[in-house]
Amino acid sequence: MMKNRKGGNMQMANDRVQLFEDQPIRTAWVPDEEEWYFSIVDVVGVLTEQPDIDGARNYWKVLKNRLKEEGSQLVTNCNQLKMRSPKDGKRYNTDVANTEQLLRLIQSIPSKKAEPFKMWLAQVGRDRIEEVIDPELTIERALETYAKKGYSREWINQRLQAIQVRKELTDEWDKRGVKKGVEYAILTDEITKAWSGMTTRQYKNHKGLKKENLRDNMSTLELVLNMLAEATTTEISKQKQLETFEENRMVAIEGGEAAGEARLAVEKRTGKPVITSKNAAQLQDLVTGLIETVNDRSDDQEEE
Repeated sequence: MMKNRKGGNMQMANDRVQLFEDQPIRTAWVPDEEEWYFSIVDVVGVLTEQPDIDGARNYWKVLKNRLKEEGSQLVTNCNQLKMRSPKDGKRYNTDVANTEQLLRLIQSIPSKKAEPFKMWLAQVGRDRIEEVIDPELTIERALETYAKKGYSREWINQRLQAIQVRKELTDEWDKRGVKKGVEYAILTDEITKAWSGMTTRQYKNHKGLKKENLRDNMSTLELVLNMLAEATTTEISKQKQLETFEENRMVAIEGGEAAGEARLAVEKRTGKPVITSKNAAQLQDLVTGLIETVNDRSDDQEEE
């Protein structure tokens, strides 16, 4: 929920991080207003090229006081939204501004990045409008983003499918009265533990991850088994018409165990574990190495 200065609340959705010149900007789409809201501290940090978020906070604190003294309505009309802190991952009330407010804020900050940032704001707004009109564009942009990060086409196809499978599962949980946040996390842990033998946190630790998305750091086979676990959970839930959280928890374990049995079968046939400690960067290095090896062999054959 977003709190405005008049004490009202606005529903918030699509809380995400977007990049401006590789710098993270926390954003959220508010459906009721059809507006993007941006973390002011993040924007200030980018425009003033602060070395860390603490420097950005201090700059915004000083600037906010100056704007108040000048009688600026920007600070008065500024809203707050709970956003995830890049330092500890917890959500805190954060000053946010919509596009119009940010454009006014930019005028108060001398920065060589002002014009590029204005163009970025326009692009963000245009992309969202286009996605509402044609949801397929969301998928295309996700594909493009993963490709730029170096993922293989095969992995990207699996990842996009995993997103769809996850969405079907959370839709089913919503129908069964499962609450977003803690209850989602508990059920996800049960599924993950049942098929992989580890909770989500343990799985992340195994791969050396902190706040990164676990699925973005899975191998293709890990992704497939995770999808199988979630898809099975969805199907069992639909058949049983669950009514309580405990029933949902037991079904999450069932779905995970089905994929766990598949994992054991794969490991028996291949003779090696499915779960890998490699994260995305290491997996990509492995794929790159294999490609280079194949190319080298092709070159050798041509020389012969």
